[in-house]
Order: sequence, then structure tokens, then C-alpha cells
Amino acid sequence: MNEYVIVSDATLDLPASVIAEYGIKVIPMGVNIDGVEYSHDPDEREISIEDFYGKLKNGSTSQTTQITPVVFMDYFGEILKQGKDILYIVFSSGLSGTYNTSQVVIRELAEEYPDRKIYCVDSLCASIGEGLLVLNIAMQKRNGLSIDELHDWAEQNKRRARHWFTVKDLYYLKRGGRISTIEAFVGTALKIRPVLSTDEAGKLEVITKIRGTHAELDFLMTKLEAEGVDLASQTVIIGHGDDLAQAKELESMIRSKHLVKDVLISKIGPVIGTHTGPGMLALVFMGN
Repeated sequence: MNEYVIVSDATLDLPASVIAEYGIKVIPMGVNIDGVEYSHDPDEREISIEDFYGKLKNGSTSQTTQITPVVFMDYFGEILKQGKDILYIVFSSGLSGTYNTSQVVIRELAEEYPDRKIYCVDSLCASIGEGLLVLNIAMQKRNGLSIDELHDWAEQNKRRARHWFTVKDLYYLKRGGRISTIEAFVGTALKIRPVLSTDEAGKLEVITKIRGTHAELDFLMTKLEAEGVDLASQTVIIGHGDDLAQAKELESMIRSKHLVKDVLISKIGPVIGTHTGPGMLALVFMGN
């Protein structure tokens, strides 16, 4: 069985320590803050996630950029030159053109390296939802699966990743066209928080709206208990946009019920944070 590498992109929002532990390769992604370009890597080498949110809170604006064909060509090419195959788990095609760009490059590389395998899985996931899928795939790899077996497993299980998240400042969703200006103004004034998830096409959708921090936490707990499958063997992930205290409160609620094997807290990076803003709270788990 030929050696292969699991690759994803910087939208997966997993901690650098977890990425290193499982040998996952991550393609950096760009974010432009007030006209200054930064490359976001899991190790936060160019800008820390705390600094990013600090800038947003002080009025900075940010935009994201997709991975270019040149970056894909260089990144994948380096792995293939080493004689390794690639299993690439990509940011949802429902939210970005990254998947389509990768397909063009992969077709070219398949001709250049006919003896190598390059699989691409459209995760239909975002942020820690993507990270959860990648983490579970990496765990399966440790069980000795071949790249063909793991590719099949990823395709069969990717829709089991359940995503639930809330945001506190509706300005960022308004700017991205997810809600109207009036909804954002009224919602922010009344501290109403939309609850979002991803649909079958991997696109974001507003599911409901709630009011207040405790309602947020109770809603996420309810979804975990109602939709989670085989929770006792799962590591679930809590993501936060610079609000560690609330993330820890949710962690305590989950652990107090002894529902899951483990809970991982992760920071939402600049690529996703550009569209969700400070204060985002997310919970992801494998479900039905």
C-alpha cells in the first residue's frame, strides 16, 4: 500500500497541535485586513487569531481570498514528487469556488503523475465542521485504511457532520448577504441571535432565531442530544470567535452529562471569522 497524505485547507479551524498529531497537511488561505494581505496558517504565524478579532472590534474590515491554481499546483506537486498519494478534503463547494479550482489542477496533475492517486472530497462542511470530518478521517487512517477505503469512508460519512452555530454581531452576516440590513439592525438591538447550519448542498441557512446566551447554550445542547449518534465514542468540537469563556461554559455543560468521549475547543480563524465576526459559538458532532 502506497503512502498517502491527508490534506485540507485553513478553513478547517482545527488546533495546530491536533493537525500536527495526525500529520494532516493544511493549505494556507489568504485574508486581507484593511488592505494588508495575511496568509492564515493553523499555527497563526502571520497574524494571531486574537489580533484578528481585536482588529475587527476596533473597526477594521477584512476580506478573504480563495486558494489559487498556482498554490494548488505547488502544494500538491511537492507531495506527489515525494511519491505519495493525496486525499484532499476541501471547503464546501456551496460556500466557495475552492473545490472547482482544485478540480482543474487535479486533472492536470493526474496527467503529469499517472502513477499517483489524487482524491478530492467535497466536504460540504465549513470551519470546525470541516475540521471534525478531517479529524474523523485521520482517526480512520490510523486504523490502517488504504487511501481507496478512506476515500469511500469519507464520501459515505461526510453528511453525518452536524453543524450548529450562532453569531452575536449580525453585521458580518449582513455584509455577506445572509440576512437583510433591517434584520441585522433589529436583531442586534434586541440581542436576537440567528442559529445557522448547512444544508444538503453545503450552503449556510438560518434555521431559527433565539435570544440570549443561555438560550444559545440550551439550543446547542438540545441538538447534540437529539441528533448525535454513538456520542459515547465521539470527540465533539466547540468553536468560538474570541469568546473562550462561553466555549468553556458549553464544554462544562456537555461534560457534566457524560455524553461524549471528549470535547475539543478550537478557535474560529480569520477566513471564517471574516463572515461570522467576534462572538461566534459553534458545536459540531457526528450525527444522523
